[in-house]
Amino acid sequence: MPDSRTLSETHLSGTRPEEIHETTALKDFLSLIKMGIVNSNMITTFTGLWLALHFTGQSFLQNIDSVLFVLLGSALIIAGSCAINNFYDRDIDHIMERTKMRPTVTGKMNPIQALWIGILLLTFGFILLLMTTVTATLIGLIGVITYVFLYTMWTKRHYTLNTVVGSVSGAVPPLIGWAAIDADLSVTAWVLFMIMFIWQPPHFLALAMKRVEEYRAAGIPMLPVVHGFAITKRQMMVWVICLLPLPFYLFQLGVSFIILAAALNIGWLVLALSGMKMKDDLKWAKWMFIYSLNYLTILFVAMVLFTIN
Repeated sequence: MPDSRTLSETHLSGTRPEEIHETTALKDFLSLIKMGIVNSNMITTFTGLWLALHFTGQSFLQNIDSVLFVLLGSALIIAGSCAINNFYDRDIDHIMERTKMRPTVTGKMNPIQALWIGILLLTFGFILLLMTTVTATLIGLIGVITYVFLYTMWTKRHYTLNTVVGSVSGAVPPLIGWAAIDADLSVTAWVLFMIMFIWQPPHFLALAMKRVEEYRAAGIPMLPVVHGFAITKRQMMVWVICLLPLPFYLFQLGVSFIILAAALNIGWLVLALSGMKMKDDLKWAKWMFIYSLNYLTILFVAMVLFTIN
């Protein structure tokens, strides 16, 4: 049963006491650090380090210490950044359906406690990254600064460009993974960065279309809120088009990979083009969102599978 402090905070936040579901401390913690985001970024971080090992001719087992340090370190700095994001956004998270049950909104976690959890996770994460290379640590720092300060505290509430700014932080995990193994980042490492950077706007704009009224109520100037669906759909199509040439820079992964990646890109472009004629914008946005999730997972898992000797 919630105590008086919890009841007071939930009233102020707009979350009614009867809406609070019983959760464990572990579930609240995983919600605070946005475990889904952490897991998805671990896929791209691992792909970056795996390809670095492959192209530099190094053994996975002989570098298992660096592998563990970079995976855990990356997970911690991402989790820490997400915790600080939840601390900062607790005044608007109660408005949105997908965020209203976060522990910083329901009152199950003290905001200052959430902030300190974020700071501690970042501290331990950077210590672990320093056990690999300085380059990996600096790239991680750039990602954190971009997400916490440039995205969360600045552009998210003021500019439609927030999606692009946030895409920088979401694109650094494969660079961190690569730099932990090979500090001299190759063209391939930057291609991974570009794939992640370009992938994110159509992915998150699809989500913004699905949740447009919630973003509007929260006062967040997402592109569909400010400029409507038509312009949003055109911009999403342009971003998808920009992905088309990138697989050809990964020719070292083999013809089979290029064919798979090209097919995924063409499939996404066809779906994006269908939005120009489709009348049900929200249904189309749902398809685009689902396709983007599968696209990323298949593409990065394929990079690993096609390089297993």
